Amino acid sequence: MKGGLPVWRYIIRRLLSLIPVLIGISLFVFLLMYLTPGDPAQLMLGEGAPAHQLEALRESMGLNQPWYVQYLNWLKNAVRLDFGHSLRSKKPVSMEILDRLPATAELALAAVTIAVLIGVPVGILSASRPNSMFDNVAMVGALTGVGMPVFWQGIMLILVFSVTFQWLPSSGRLGGLQYLVLPAITLGTAATASIARLTRSAMLDVLQQDYVRTARAKGLPRRGVVYRHALRNALIPVVTMIGLQFGGLMSGAVLTETIFAWPGIGRMLVEAINNKDFPLVQGTIMTFALTYALVNLLVDLLYAVLDPRLRTTYE
Repeated sequence: MKGGLPVWRYIIRRLLSLIPVLIGISLFVFLLMYLTPGDPAQLMLGEGAPAHQLEALRESMGLNQPWYVQYLNWLKNAVRLDFGHSLRSKKPVSMEILDRLPATAELALAAVTIAVLIGVPVGILSASRPNSMFDNVAMVGALTGVGMPVFWQGIMLILVFSVTFQWLPSSGRLGGLQYLVLPAITLGTAATASIARLTRSAMLDVLQQDYVRTARAKGLPRRGVVYRHALRNALIPVVTMIGLQFGGLMSGAVLTETIFAWPGIGRMLVEAINNKDFPLVQGTIMTFALTYALVNLLVDLLYAVLDPRLRTTYE
């Protein structure tokens, strides 16, 4: 790399490529909210509000303008991270999101940490001993984890560890890791299973490569061949999966946060939809989209660390 400039050019190019994607998502979300039955002015003033007050509020909010004018005005403000004010709390949407974002980020980070710490070692051991008892049990467990519904698993964990044994709290985020354990396990189970299966598949492919066979033929220890030669190349698709899983966990924590009353933006989105709080719904979905896009960019940059051959992408 020449003084780091190619990397910055690549980052800027990727960030610019996100603009049309985010605009498309924003247009879809705006139209979805625009076509949803319900009058924001009526929601703000209540059912018994006089007609002249409703009309005055609609005019002040620009609701009497054509939809494309409303969208352009909203997009202009959204570029400055101004998504308007919540119809229920009257607070800025950006402030509402920032208040809830740390809780969701904490939950997603804990879930992906569990997934990596369990899924990667299980996948490596399964690939190192294919068709063994451990491999068969691990893959059956992975298939079970992928197919297990989140809401059912969360309820079962609450019944066992909160109701029966009373070891862990069933809801809330009052401080302490004990409140994080059950939601993180619930959210991270499917990710753990997916990462374990992909790690096993990638390791099996790499272990069949000629350079790995050569290393074994030279008499190198099996552990050294697996961890020093094979693992680094096998991690490239795994890193992709981890990045996608983290982005998905950030945006897909809705059920988990609802089951465990976790005060994150996923639960806030459900409440906003139920309350027809259109600005809050739009701002939250755009936050999910931006987070997912930035995580994918970070994953692309990590490729160069794992495989120096990919650094030519930045040049």
